[in-house]
Amino acid sequence: MKFLILLLLHFPSFLLDAQNAKEIVQRADERMRGNTSQAEIIIKTVRPSWSREMTVKTWMKGTNLAMILIESPAKDRGIGFLKRKKEVWNWMPSLEKTIKLPPSMMSQSWMGTDFSNDDLVKESSVVNDYDHSIIGDTNIDNRNCYIIKMIPKAEAAVVWGKLVVCIDKKDFLELHTRFYDEDGELINTMNAYDVKTMDGRLIPTRFEMIPSDKKNQKTAMIYKSIGYNKPLDEGFFTTEQMKTLSQ
Repeated sequence: MKFLILLLLHFPSFLLDAQNAKEIVQRADERMRGNTSQAEIIIKTVRPSWSREMTVKTWMKGTNLAMILIESPAKDRGIGFLKRKKEVWNWMPSLEKTIKLPPSMMSQSWMGTDFSNDDLVKESSVVNDYDHSIIGDTNIDNRNCYIIKMIPKAEAAVVWGKLVVCIDKKDFLELHTRFYDEDGELINTMNAYDVKTMDGRLIPTRFEMIPSDKKNQKTAMIYKSIGYNKPLDEGFFTTEQMKTLSQ
């Protein structure tokens, strides 16, 4: 009976913590997304003996629609990716072929970088596909942050076995994320830098993904520009439009 009373006394605080943690993650996600966004991004992949740079354009609407178009280098120009809800397509202009990516490919490297396909097109939802809990506090670049653990829901088809994210308490900036596999092994760490105001919104403008088991290797994603909440019709997000953009 004593245990039951203690459980009832503490249960509301557990529930409140979970609710607050989810709201914090949602606010951080919405800060980067907006209702719509259109961005130009430089992606730099660094390896011990070489490095390369890509430029891409992205269009996103809500959490269900996204388009990515590669503009350079020349050999990759016109390659496109489209997400509609849980479905993802890849347009290869050299083959004149559209390929639907199966869920099993979401964990694979995106264009040889340290980001996965899921990291870029965000097939899974950090808000809806995980259970969230606040596990501590930390300080990153003189910003006080929540430390939030995210465990995938049983029915969710996600890439990661666990995420640990650090989100700024004041501006809800996601500044650090650790990605773990199903066995609890750390796979990747992502750090965010260069917080700036773009289109009236304070955001990190540089993200670095670092694999845990590969020395002197990382991929940086740098925002050249981003515009928020401009009209973007749902009809834009089609495989035909993806082909048109590549021309």
